[in-house]
Amino acid sequence: MGKAAPVVHGCAIPSARRTSPVALLLSFSIDSAIKLFFLVFKTFGNSKFLKRLRNPLMKKLIIGMALIVLHQIAFAQNKFTLSGYVKDSLSGETMIGAAISVLGKNEGVNSNQYGFYSITLPAGSYAIACTYVGYQTSKTQISLSKNIEVNFLLSPKISTNQAVIVYSRKRDANVKNAQMGQISISADRIKSLPVIFGEVDIMKSLQLMPGVRNAGEGNTGLYVRGGGPDQNLIMLDDAIVYNTGHLFGFFSIFNSDAIKNITLIKGDMPAQYGGRISSVVDVTMKEGNINKLQAEGGIGLIASRLSVQGPIKKNKASFIISARRTYLDVLIKPFVPKSSQFYGSGYYFYDLNTKVNYAFSEKDRLYLSGYFGQDVFDFKNAQRSFSANVPWGNATATLRWNHVFNKKLFANTTLVYNKYNFAFGATQQNFSLKLSSGIRDLNAKTDFDFYASPKHKVKFGGLYTYHTFTPNVLTGQQDTTVFEPNNTNKKYANEMALYIQDEWEISDKLKINAGLRWSGFSQIGPYTVYQTDSNGNKLDSIYYGRGKSLKVYGGLEPRLMLRYALDDETSVKAAITHNYQYIHLVSNAGTTLPTDLWVPSTFRVKPQISWQYSAGLFKNFSNNIYETSLEFYYKTMQNQIEYKDGYTPSLADPETQFVFGKGWSYGSELYINKSRGRLTGWIGYTLSWTWRKFPDLNGGQKYYAKYDRRHDLSVVATYELNSHWKLSAVFVYGSGNATTLPTQFYIINGVLTQEYSKINQYRLPAYHRLDFSAIYTPTYKPNKKIHGSWLFSIYNVYSRLNPYFIYFNQTGSPYDGTLKVEARQVSLFPIIPSVTWNFRI
Repeated sequence: MGKAAPVVHGCAIPSARRTSPVALLLSFSIDSAIKLFFLVFKTFGNSKFLKRLRNPLMKKLIIGMALIVLHQIAFAQNKFTLSGYVKDSLSGETMIGAAISVLGKNEGVNSNQYGFYSITLPAGSYAIACTYVGYQTSKTQISLSKNIEVNFLLSPKISTNQAVIVYSRKRDANVKNAQMGQISISADRIKSLPVIFGEVDIMKSLQLMPGVRNAGEGNTGLYVRGGGPDQNLIMLDDAIVYNTGHLFGFFSIFNSDAIKNITLIKGDMPAQYGGRISSVVDVTMKEGNINKLQAEGGIGLIASRLSVQGPIKKNKASFIISARRTYLDVLIKPFVPKSSQFYGSGYYFYDLNTKVNYAFSEKDRLYLSGYFGQDVFDFKNAQRSFSANVPWGNATATLRWNHVFNKKLFANTTLVYNKYNFAFGATQQNFSLKLSSGIRDLNAKTDFDFYASPKHKVKFGGLYTYHTFTPNVLTGQQDTTVFEPNNTNKKYANEMALYIQDEWEISDKLKINAGLRWSGFSQIGPYTVYQTDSNGNKLDSIYYGRGKSLKVYGGLEPRLMLRYALDDETSVKAAITHNYQYIHLVSNAGTTLPTDLWVPSTFRVKPQISWQYSAGLFKNFSNNIYETSLEFYYKTMQNQIEYKDGYTPSLADPETQFVFGKGWSYGSELYINKSRGRLTGWIGYTLSWTWRKFPDLNGGQKYYAKYDRRHDLSVVATYELNSHWKLSAVFVYGSGNATTLPTQFYIINGVLTQEYSKINQYRLPAYHRLDFSAIYTPTYKPNKKIHGSWLFSIYNVYSRLNPYFIYFNQTGSPYDGTLKVEARQVSLFPIIPSVTWNFRI
């Protein structure tokens, strides 16, 4: 256990004499390739959009990609390549970010998202080590005279039934990498943290990181470095997730039992990511145990979950199925008498994660994964003969093909289907109505990892997405009469991108990650544009047929990150990134609700554009046990969207109610992390300012954004008391949310009328909370089939009544002088204890 499992494929002809498939592909002329690409997608009818690929600037970008790849191929003709995969020896799961290093030399590489690695060296004998935090180091001696494969199987340091708590990266990545603002963490570590109702929540755990704040009490929305919730690119196995919350945002959709790894990037995005301007949350599902069948799950106060995984064909194919459901509706139902006017009301949500993978060979592997989640709220009032049904949820399906072209070139091709729908149905006596909205995507992309040399790792690729946006659509029925007003105004769009980036270690001191991304977006038909007068009355119209382009946007997005090492434990970093965002979530509330609308960039709505500048000092101590960082950032945001003053929801196109402005944010982030030892945890502190300025809002004056928070502090600690008990605590403190409140009250014609302050002129009281948890694991007995542990958790230990919102209560009458108006605070959660039994078979 812990030793490498070498797989050496005899090669009579070394790679230097073989023709690379990439070289064959690139032997075609660039112009011919563009013409072919143009011809394939001409089916969509968006010629104006695709012709941008044929302009001189785009040709230079594509030619630049080709020259870099060809140069690196030629450079390595007299060297040989060691490649393979890094896997967990117990489950066969591939390991992301494992460090493969050449002992005695300052050269190495990290495994990619699929556990693949490749390193090219001159002929000779080498000692190779593979390390991963929480696992035993594996070493092997190789003689490199031809291309060879070595697969590393790493064994956990803990051989009992206790979960291995690890960071998903090597120990000195904080200092050595050029990437800034990135945090990777395993799902196992998140399971140790105290949470509300005992429900492990990935999104709430990310809120404990510096630079990330929540949307309010119990909410899973993320506000990263002054950005809104729609400005985060949240992906599950490469499928974009448009709504991340259950129960109106109080629980996230991610079932921790099905998740392998979570990576957060706070703005300084590498070129392979795009379409959002604030952050990336990249969530990777488990692949399934390829060695043996196993099951795990948990039974909590409001929900239970069960996961089953195992081999379909040992060492070739595996699966995982993971399900979760709440049962408050089931528990409450027996206590609600049938005579109650609310009998039949209830709420529940469920998640289902599935994944299957099959290795056809060492060069080809296929993955098929899916997520299906739904919230269902039912309300019945027998007294009024009224009932309502409100379902909403996400569905995603991802098909991925990994292919190793040669020892240096790894490719992943992905097809994705994802959908988010919201519906509201209501019935009263013989009248019924239904309101629905949503978004659906079809996506195809290809990504290449090219390991040119130990000093160069090149990534390049492209993607295409076909969007369908469904605004609020209303239908109704009275007796036998059906009402179907012509309010279905779907919008369609094409989105494309090409990118290339090079992670280049220029010297022991200097390392850069330079990338360039081109993105484009076009609203297409069928669509009708109406010309209206000042009162909104339609005067004329222009119809665009299927695939016909209405409006095209696009541009280059440069990304540059630099690291300069002061010594082995200290470095300074700087980054500049430019991003475009073409789809937008427009909300009339302070949090992400299922009723919020996703809208595309159109002839009226321009894409959001951002520039972010950041710099920081990174320092590790005590052999990388402690890692610290101090980062500073400044971000500008153009074409921000809000509803105009006095907006009320309607079935009209919401674009007519938008106003546009700009935003900017700046601040500093302190992060202190201890990753090893009996006591682990981190401290995160953020000092920040976030501003907005709209010509049509607040009299044209700047104002604090609703998610501006001056101070934000998180303290997280986990202590392994002994082999049976593990204790965890979380303390959070944040300045109060910015809010708009009435400043004066008038009585006009007997009606109390309010006059409001400027936008977000006031602050709610500060938010702070202490949570505590304890995990008890009985003595491990190998002969037992079921191994369990108990999670005891207390949310809000000292029962702080944190403000959720403030309203004004009116009592008395203005006519007799007894009128009294007073502000009242609404708080959600007092102290909440919970217990969960987790098990593994």
